[in-house]
Amino acid sequence: MAPSHDTPMATPLADRHAALGARMVEFAGWTMPLQYSGILDEHRAVRTRAGLFDLSHMGEIFVEGPEAAAGLGRALTSNPAALKVGRAHYSMICFPDGGILDDLIVYRLGEERFMVVANASNAADVSDALAERLSGLRLVLDDRSLTTALVAVQGPLSADILGPLTDVDLTDMRYYSAAEGSVAGVPAIVARTGYTGETGFEIFVDIVAAGTVWDSLLAAGKVVGLVPVGLGARDTLRLEAGMPLYGNELGPDTTPFEAGLGRVVALSKDGDFVGRAALTRAANEPRKKLVGLVVRSRGIARHGYQVFNGETQVGSVTSGTLSPTLGYAIAMAYVTPSAAEPGTIVEIGIRDQRVPAEVVPLPFYRKPA
Repeated sequence: MAPSHDTPMATPLADRHAALGARMVEFAGWTMPLQYSGILDEHRAVRTRAGLFDLSHMGEIFVEGPEAAAGLGRALTSNPAALKVGRAHYSMICFPDGGILDDLIVYRLGEERFMVVANASNAADVSDALAERLSGLRLVLDDRSLTTALVAVQGPLSADILGPLTDVDLTDMRYYSAAEGSVAGVPAIVARTGYTGETGFEIFVDIVAAGTVWDSLLAAGKVVGLVPVGLGARDTLRLEAGMPLYGNELGPDTTPFEAGLGRVVALSKDGDFVGRAALTRAANEPRKKLVGLVVRSRGIARHGYQVFNGETQVGSVTSGTLSPTLGYAIAMAYVTPSAAEPGTIVEIGIRDQRVPAEVVPLPFYRKPA
């Protein structure tokens, strides 16, 4: 479970971050590295070489038993029963009114064994909600958030770095798949998932093995320019890739359809699930739409800045930055459906001026084929 007290938790790699000179910040109840060498350097390393991330603040909840698939289908918007063993999908857990409690990745590790990965800020709430929604079913829910470490290697050279250290065959591993094996000699779940828009892998191990895996990857990647990466570059990378962040693009006041993620709502699956009635209505009645914005003048749009069409406020910015890869300012924003058409020119209130921006499709960046 996520920490429930006032003192921030430290990941099992805290001593490594200190030795590397990381600038540490509090995030979602944890003390996490914001940056090491610098956000721009770290961002560019992931786009051109590889970066190493400590994501041990995330929540890992295992659900196992003969009714695990059906139970998760009742609790989540997606249909985990349709997953083949070794595959994963993006999902959400919603409130009865259709608002988003959290966005998740669900991995099917066996016929009756699943792993649900939740955001750090919501891990305890997701665990509690699953415990309530799965009550009485023939399954075991095992929240291993505080005993599981997560390390990610992301970037075009990630497979070259990880390959020699693992017995998992990476050559045929498809996006959103996972396999159990070993990394640096310790048991691990290796998943071809990530939050950067690049090829990459996420590695789940017991917390006692986190240091071994981190040190091995850092050493193996040194020759090709792998660097440790903090939360700062993780945010700019995911924004370029058009990936939503809970608390910015996602939250209780937003439905998956408004976020452009209606694909994770399996309205056609058998049986009821929490939020189904509200989400059925929301599919046809979006109050707002998530869009990409390219700023066409000087200025950077930040979270909370207002978006205007003429003199009418039509929305607000959820995330924004100066894109290190593209070289211009980008943002995501919720706007009214009438202002969401690509090519629409709106204005963003930046300090004491209105700055023009163009609505564009997401994502802003796609990795080269």
